[in-house]
Order: sequence, then structure tokens, then C-alpha cells
Amino acid sequence: MARRDKKKRSKMVSSPTVITRMQAIMQKEMVREFLAEFMSTYVMMVFGLGSVAHMVLGGKFGSFLGVNLGFGFGVTMGVHMAGNISGAHMNAALTFTNCALGRMSWKKFPVYILAAIIEFSGGRLTVTGPIATASIFATYLPDHSTLWRGFLDEVLVTGLLQLCLFAITDKENNPALQGTQALVIGILVVVIGISLGMNTGYAMNPSRDLPPRFFTYIAGWGIQVFRARDWWWVPVVAPFLGAYLGGIIYLVFIGSTITRRPHILEDSIMYEDRRIPVLPKTMPNPAMTSPLPPVSVSPTVRTVPPLSDPILLEQF
Repeated sequence: MARRDKKKRSKMVSSPTVITRMQAIMQKEMVREFLAEFMSTYVMMVFGLGSVAHMVLGGKFGSFLGVNLGFGFGVTMGVHMAGNISGAHMNAALTFTNCALGRMSWKKFPVYILAAIIEFSGGRLTVTGPIATASIFATYLPDHSTLWRGFLDEVLVTGLLQLCLFAITDKENNPALQGTQALVIGILVVVIGISLGMNTGYAMNPSRDLPPRFFTYIAGWGIQVFRARDWWWVPVVAPFLGAYLGGIIYLVFIGSTITRRPHILEDSIMYEDRRIPVLPKTMPNPAMTSPLPPVSVSPTVRTVPPLSDPILLEQF
């Protein structure tokens, strides 16, 4: 009986300990960012690929416009899901660009990529032809285009995506209003799809194209998902190049021409970069409060008035 009581007590003690440890693990920055990217990518893919399935299988229930809206507002929901935790990249090319341009640590790159890939692990199925269904999951080069034209198209559309994303989020330029970023980014994806999506399906995202392609390979479509017109590598390589070029173009043509506004420091603080002490506006004049008698000042020496106005310091 005593042993049973002891076991019950040990279980009662160990359970809160395990929960506490799990909570501590879940609160770690890298874990939170991984889970946030995982869930935001999953949400985006459910809405986006669901809209493609409606177009391919649903007849009158789906359309090309519906696909653009599905992916666009799927991105919006993904940004709402993870925007304040990981930034909701949902796109390996955008993560690569932020790392390459020094906006994010390289150690986070594999975490974000893994989060985008892992959620997709695990009649007649055809890749091409009038009843092809593999295109529900991944993009395929259309008959009217060549491989290198498709490659350049993916570079262009991903470059435009990254270019506009930098503009939307640049606080020194004309960013989207606070709280509207997710909606504006979703509209951006819709606009790109409506204007440029017909050529290659605007993958713009290795995380959107490669994992579903592996899924179709495993699920029964076979090796043809990688062999069809040798297209599979383009949505993997071209978005990285396009996003990087789009980011560089924004930083050179727009970012480098923005005048950085100086900061006005009004309270008593220490300016960290130059280590300049700034006295508060309300600080009394020492000469008015000192108990010592006033000291005469030579006419040739000018007294410095107390700081009563804000000090303008240029920010670098």
C-alpha cells in the first residue's frame, strides 16, 4: 500500500515537471519560430492548393482567379498566424534573401526551411495530359513556354514579390499601416498571380513547390513528376535568384536614397552610439538652487544657458 502511494506521489510530482519542461522548450525562440513557420505554411498551402483542386477537378466551382485569391489570402492568413513570431516567411527564397542581406541570422535558415518542408512529408494518376492532376500540388511548365523562358519568368515574379515586400515593410519609406500588412501582402500575391501567373503558375517559392512534388511522387504519380520537361528544379533555383535580385534592387534604387530622419531626444538619456549625455528639459538651473553665494563672472566669459530645448541628434 505504501509503495502504491509512493508511486502515485512520484507521478504527481513528475507530471508538473514534464509539463514545465515542455513549456520551457516551447518558449525557446527557435522552437517558437519553427512552429510558427510550420503552421503558417500549412495554412497557406491548404487554401492555395485547395483552390487549385477546385479549378482542376471542380469545373464551374473553380477558376484561375479563384486560385490567385486562394493563394493570396492564404498568405494573408499565414501572416496573421505567425507574423509577430517568425515574420511568416512561408518561402525559402525570402528567408535566404533576408539571411544574405544581413537581416536575419544564417542559423535560422535551416529551421525555417525544415518547417516549410516537414508538413508535406508523408483512379489513374497522371502528370501531363487533359486529365492530369499532379498540377494540383506543384507547378509544371506549360506547352507554350520553353524551359529558360520559364526560368526567367520565375526570376521576374519572385523578384517583384521581394521588391514589393521590402517596400511594404520599410518603416523609413511608405509602409503599410500598422495592422494591415497581412492584407496588403495577400493583395500583392493576388496581383502577381492575376498579371503574371499564367506563364508558369508563379511558384515563387521552393517551399510551395518541392515538398508537394515529393508528396505526389510518394502518393502514386511516380517519377514523372520530376521528369516532365525537366522543370522540377526551376521553382527551386529561380526563386532564390529572383528574391535576391529583387532585394538588391530595392536597397540600391530605393533604400539607399531614403533620407534617415533624425531622432529628437527630449528626456534625460544617454545616446548609445556617441555616448552624449542629454539633460532633461525640466532640470532646474543649478545657479538658482545652489546654497552657495553667487560667483561673479568675468565680462569676457560667456555663461552657457541650461538646456531647455530638445537636442537634435542624427541617427546612423
